[in-house]
Amino acid sequence: MSVRNGLRALVLAAALAAPAWAQVPPIPAAAATPDPDGVLVEELVVTGRLPGPAWWTVSDGDTTVYVLGSPSLAPKHMDWDRAVFERRLTGASVVILPFQDVKVTVTGALGAAFNFMRLRGGGPFEATLDPAARARFVAVRTRLGQPADHYATRNPLAAGLRLATDYRDRTGLTNSDPTKLIKILAARDKVRVTQKSYNLGPLMGAILRTPAAAGRACFDEVLAQTEAGPGVTLAAARAWAQGDVRGALANERTYERCIASVPGAQTFDAQVKADLVADIERALKTPGHAVAVVPLRPLLAQGGVLDQLRSKGYVVKTPGEE
Repeated sequence: MSVRNGLRALVLAAALAAPAWAQVPPIPAAAATPDPDGVLVEELVVTGRLPGPAWWTVSDGDTTVYVLGSPSLAPKHMDWDRAVFERRLTGASVVILPFQDVKVTVTGALGAAFNFMRLRGGGPFEATLDPAARARFVAVRTRLGQPADHYATRNPLAAGLRLATDYRDRTGLTNSDPTKLIKILAARDKVRVTQKSYNLGPLMGAILRTPAAAGRACFDEVLAQTEAGPGVTLAAARAWAQGDVRGALANERTYERCIASVPGAQTFDAQVKADLVADIERALKTPGHAVAVVPLRPLLAQGGVLDQLRSKGYVVKTPGEE
């Protein structure tokens, strides 16, 4: 794997990854970090009444932003009823999307590449594991079709991130859908798209600074999720497509919880939410309507996107009010 592709795989996994909730034991207390999306605003968790996925609305009188809560992880090219989306896309002033691409600044590229090479040193990761964990890991990577040197690192968080990416690729899971399709449909209808990108350099360095215990806890959870398979995600994706918000929230979240232990992750999470809130507020300044797509938990969590918008005085309605 090239340095460029390796950087992209590791950092996108760190920023966006999301394996298991129900099937995997919680992070050990010694490594635990508060989950920024762990507590939901329960009155916002409402099953949709319209066909297809659930929508929330944010309005200020003369403008409405229709907000689609998207799954954090789903099967590639997942089918869903797009009738409501297509209707709301027509005449929209803008489509606001969650970030997918991570840019590298010119000054940060060399530093990120250097950090990646540091992560890639030290021989096969399995050599650092006790016999029982090594046997489990070897069985998993063999099933994924990967040789030992594919995980050439001494950093447990880096190994976990790579394993999470390989597991998703092998099982056909992605964090890009349905956002990817929505972006294509917006371009088809010539609707302006707003989508942020972020510099990956600090994230790559943060992986190196993550405490070993936290990194190992993350690796162990990813290993357990890979052994368990994609059943939880597939069930949650079906629930999402049917407007069953609580069922969709049961999606895999192993890495979303443990990635919070990476230095700077909490700040990064807060910035992403603040940027989405700001984009929605800008859309509300143009009379008419707009469309926004926000991952479900950041949308519905305490301190999340809708919670922040309500605190600013905007009217927020649930899928049950349509």
